[in-house]
Amino acid sequence: MSRPDHTRRVAIYAGSFDPPTNGHLDVVRSASRLADHLVLAVGIHPGKTPLFTADERLAMLKDICGPIAQEEGATLEAITFGDLVVNTARRVGATLLIRGLRDGTDLDYEMQMAGMNGTMAPEIQTVFLPASPRVRPITATLVRQIAAMGGEVAPFVPAEVLARLKAKFPSAS
Repeated sequence: MSRPDHTRRVAIYAGSFDPPTNGHLDVVRSASRLADHLVLAVGIHPGKTPLFTADERLAMLKDICGPIAQEEGATLEAITFGDLVVNTARRVGATLLIRGLRDGTDLDYEMQMAGMNGTMAPEIQTVFLPASPRVRPITATLVRQIAAMGGEVAPFVPAEVLARLKAKFPSAS
């Protein structure tokens, strides 16, 4: 059930999403249950060279996460950003900042970030969503490394992402 527009909950989930993984989808599903509108924000950092372009990542996110959000009763938007996530959150009207947690190492780092973000933008609440057990070990970095070395990444990414990884790394499976 949607809330009236004046109380619509907008959440932002930011990351590199290079590539989107089943772990990202797990967080999107949970976040879509909390928000009426979920903004996936792809970080663009000039000093980094991603495997997939920003446009490729946006297209993958819209294609694979849109149906998940819709199924959970939320609308989805995918954007890029190159500044502080709290500034981007303000621009899109988000009051919730979604962060996925895999383990205690993530928690330590994310608590520091939540503290800093909370000081800069006290009106934006950080929400930690624990990863489901089956996706806890998945990281985009490991997926890229396994694919580059010809390993099997099918258990870690959606089919559309797998196809795109195979196009970049023909020996990946």
